[in-house]
Amino acid sequence: MDSFEINKIITAVFLVVLVVFGVGKISDLIFKVKKPDVDGYKVEIKEGSSSATLVSSESQVDITALLAMGDIEHGKKVFKKCAACHSINQGGGNKIGPKLWNVMFRPVGAISDYKYSKALSGYKKDWSWEEMNGFLIKPSSWIKGNKMGFAGLKKEKDRASVILYLNQSSDNPKQLP
Repeated sequence: MDSFEINKIITAVFLVVLVVFGVGKISDLIFKVKKPDVDGYKVEIKEGSSSATLVSSESQVDITALLAMGDIEHGKKVFKKCAACHSINQGGGNKIGPKLWNVMFRPVGAISDYKYSKALSGYKKDWSWEEMNGFLIKPSSWIKGNKMGFAGLKKEKDRASVILYLNQSSDNPKQLP
């Protein structure tokens, strides 16, 4: 390749750069765009629509009506999402999460051979129908600071079915409210 070819290549690259930047500068001169006085948009939030209100309204669910939607066989199918981290069998061991045999109506954080997060260890309630429903909606927002990375069960039928399945998977299942 001789110097004449190299000069043509360098000139072509130079012209492309000049055209690209030149078009941008010329278009800025031709089209005047008035910049807004304030950068961004104002977002208005209605009072009372916070997530704390959402959690408190979810805790006011009619648990009898919710559980009436559930089905133990459906709960067994939905529980497959939970089975990756939890054991449900009697005598089953802990996995990533604690064993869930006999979980309903026992104190939260009560398995002695499992290391719970501080949030669950300090949560001084029992796994009632309402507590389990609220927790299964979104565990991270129901008990702040717990280490369960599950997104939750949004469908009411799925939650009700899993709660019924957990209740049935115990030494002494409780009667529905």
